[in-house]
Amino acid sequence: MNTFRNTPSIKIGLIGVSRDCFPLELTRRRLQEVLAECRKIKVPVVACKRIIETETDALAAANEMKEQGVHAAVFYLGNFGPEGPITIGAQKLGLPFMLCAAAEESRKTLIEGRGDAFCGLLNASFNCGLRRLRPYIPEQPVGSPKAIARLIADFIPVARVVIGIRNLKVFAFGPRPQDFYACNAPIQPLYDLGIEVMENSELDLFELFRAAADRKKEIEAVAADMARELGAGNRMPQKLAALAQYELALMSFFENNLGSRLYGVFANKCWPAFEKAFGFVPCYVNSRLATRGIPVACETDIYGAVSEYLLQLATAKPVTLLDVNNTVPEDLPIKNLRGATRADLFMGFHCGNTPSCCLCQDFCMKYQLIMHRLMEPGREPEITCGTLEGRIKPGPVTIARLGSTPENQLKAYLAEGHVLDADPSSFGSIGVFAIPGFARFYRHVLIERQFPHHTAVGFQHAGAILFDALRMLEIPEIYAPRPASVAYPTENPFR
Repeated sequence: MNTFRNTPSIKIGLIGVSRDCFPLELTRRRLQEVLAECRKIKVPVVACKRIIETETDALAAANEMKEQGVHAAVFYLGNFGPEGPITIGAQKLGLPFMLCAAAEESRKTLIEGRGDAFCGLLNASFNCGLRRLRPYIPEQPVGSPKAIARLIADFIPVARVVIGIRNLKVFAFGPRPQDFYACNAPIQPLYDLGIEVMENSELDLFELFRAAADRKKEIEAVAADMARELGAGNRMPQKLAALAQYELALMSFFENNLGSRLYGVFANKCWPAFEKAFGFVPCYVNSRLATRGIPVACETDIYGAVSEYLLQLATAKPVTLLDVNNTVPEDLPIKNLRGATRADLFMGFHCGNTPSCCLCQDFCMKYQLIMHRLMEPGREPEITCGTLEGRIKPGPVTIARLGSTPENQLKAYLAEGHVLDADPSSFGSIGVFAIPGFARFYRHVLIERQFPHHTAVGFQHAGAILFDALRMLEIPEIYAPRPASVAYPTENPFR
């Protein structure tokens, strides 16, 4: 079921519906035209043989789609459609579903061949409300077969996000650091989303690490793979065996503890006791797991791990977690601001956890400078070694964060922009980010709504996908940057 490890693949069930006072053949013909357009653009769709007219049809269609192993459904109103049976079928199927409808083809068919699906979609939506169902309804849900096929293609990543989140388990090791209260948040809302949380101690993690020490050949193989990945950037080869042992411990735990869940992420304690016990920083291993589709959030940031996974589901690519860290000095040269202003720029930074595929080619293993100051002042780096450092590749990005208020109210923000082709002139996994309108967004959303410093980063524009998915997951507060002409509620109108 995985196209990218730890990420669901999606097969769509396409279900036609017909109101009994309209010609059934109208829906059947239009459904086949949609199916043909889906095949042209290689959308993975299975058409339901049963057209839904009655409640009995709805039950039969739901069973047929379950037997076909679909992961999400599209209810297509080829004509007005029976709103009751549609929503009963969706309820019995119990999967993420989309509502869409057929546009009329020609003025020549507006007497005997008119479908009135534009009208019927209103009642279908109303009935979803009666049954407390949350469908995905596109911005323009009525269209030609070609347009509907494109809408179904757009629905696939949205469904992937919803399915992945509802089947997710977060493995957490260690309490959140005292100096990072921002990473603390109530976990009840995660259970409300369907996410399972398994919290463990740092001692559990250390014992897993020690138990992996006997796996000598596997450690050698992983260390050799690390050396291949690092290439000329393998500046601390003496650390690879210990890092490989740690990677094996985490992967074994992951594979043995998913339990009732299909997918998993980590939120792990990484300082200050970690370095003294393990003898390294875990950043490079975190980057390698993220490359394989298993994000690892730093500082036991459970909501950060879920935020990373949201972006992984939306993009089907490796992701990372960064601090919204520091401003960009005026004397740092920038050639192209990508629609932002200098005030909208910031540096996204973390110690060294970003996948190597997301960094420029001169990445290398180093040591954690900030922790070295604290733990090994005036000495050669030893226990603070193990970061993967380099410039983040220029290109489109989406930043996102799911969080909870102390009152268990879920909230999220989304913003699109670019990593610029600019030298950050600093250390760690780092890049210069340009988000149009970010200066106001930072003040009136990130600060005003009390979001923490960690943000998840996906390496393509995915705001539209995530916005729709978060609405399907019934996140009540979703924030995005506003244009200059639209004020934030907390923005001083006199300034």
